[in-house]
Amino acid sequence: MKKDLEELFDELIEEQEKRLMKHASVIIPNVTTDDLLQPNDYPELENHPFFRYEEGFLKGLHSAKMAILAWQKNT
Repeated sequence: MKKDLEELFDELIEEQEKRLMKHASVIIPNVTTDDLLQPNDYPELENHPFFRYEEGFLKGLHSAKMAILAWQKNT
């Protein structure tokens, strides 16, 4: 079960990363995945509410994955 959950979160995270990149590319056509690690370097991304929402969603998925893995480790 642990592996299934981890794989599920990996899939969700991968899809959300693609979605984030797709939306960022609309805002800044030549944006790279490395640029998404520091969106504050780009005011167009930093101040774009939809981009920030999608970025927050991705961070939430990462947090949920870590919480589940930590919980499973302790049980």
